[in-house]
Amino acid sequence: MAASLRDLPRPYYRLEEYFALEQAGEARYEYWDGNVLCMSGGSREHATICSNVHFRLSQKLEATGCRAYTGEMQIKTPLLPPYRYPDASVVCGKPVFDKVEGFDVLVNPLLVVEVLSPGTAHLDRKEKREAYQALASLQEYLIISQDAPHVTQYVRQPDGQWLRQDVGDLASAINLTSLGCSLPLREIYEDVDFN
Repeated sequence: MAASLRDLPRPYYRLEEYFALEQAGEARYEYWDGNVLCMSGGSREHATICSNVHFRLSQKLEATGCRAYTGEMQIKTPLLPPYRYPDASVVCGKPVFDKVEGFDVLVNPLLVVEVLSPGTAHLDRKEKREAYQALASLQEYLIISQDAPHVTQYVRQPDGQWLRQDVGDLASAINLTSLGCSLPLREIYEDVDFN
């Protein structure tokens, strides 16, 4: 008997099977080279942080020509086809979409936000980060912990390199240089209890 779900053999899904699952509309899934991960559900803390980030970004971006999207908006990632579901994203100017199997998939995000979950944290920190950073439009990537006040920010530099900054003080703020605003950690973690 398997000790955990990780020990169970996983079926290999063809891309066509993945799209059929996505179009059923029951949940959000990501395709990982034959594996399918459910991106729906999660903890109360995860949902609260995602909601806080989207709400605060929407407030700050009002009348700026930029728009914040929730985790329902797919981002096209050519390095990890066909697309990913970040927890939040921002586009400034005209959003550009590609049609992928009937879905409108955003191709020009300026900012992408991922809130870490135990099952996908390793993907958010490495594979997804690299896939998002390969997008020419992307200027900032935020990785937000749900277990403690901690945000990792990656900012694209003029030479194309990425500068990393870690902030873990609730009295601090993340300066979103690409958007011309800041996001205080107390707003990100509003109503989140770390006990």
